Amino acid sequence: MSTQHEEDHTGPVKTPKQFAQMAFFSFVVPIFMIIGLVWYVSTGAKPSGDLNDKSKTTFSGLSDADRAKGVASRIQKVGTVEIKDANRALKTGEEVYKAQCLACHGAGVAGSPKFGDAGAWGARIKTGYEALLTSALKGKGAMGAQGGGDFEDTEIGRAVVYMANAAGAKFEEPKSAVAAAPAAEGAAAPVAAK
Repeated sequence: MSTQHEEDHTGPVKTPKQFAQMAFFSFVVPIFMIIGLVWYVSTGAKPSGDLNDKSKTTFSGLSDADRAKGVASRIQKVGTVEIKDANRALKTGEEVYKAQCLACHGAGVAGSPKFGDAGAWGARIKTGYEALLTSALKGKGAMGAQGGGDFEDTEIGRAVVYMANAAGAKFEEPKSAVAAAPAAEGAAAPVAAK
């Protein structure tokens, strides 16, 4: 019979001293690693108040005004109130088109009908002015809602008429609600007099 050595069932730890060293390093080394990571995170470079300015990477290099501006931008409310001049003259359809619509409708981006392309606008014109205005104000497909933005609904309507008429429609340009109200009152007075 042959004698088998007991070394077949042993692992990398052969002595009690090796076991003590392994236990020590298994607990102490991770603790020092955690301490090192915490130190690294807590003392590293901090972003400045203005996240767009990459030249300012630490709080120590910021002026008091920059710090105040950064704090204000981080704690500002989500909603804002914007006051528009109600007495300003309404923009023409062409002005609104150039400012708001040209980027997509000038090149036919994302399936939008190109300005002046009668074939692309034909089916849309058949739906009528109200349907086109609703699509512009509420959005359709890749086009976001235009209502409530920089322009009043009447101005968006004028841009819709401008684009549709350039492709062959015969829509009448919408009047402002303020100008339409006196006209409606004036038209109602003679009818009542009859």
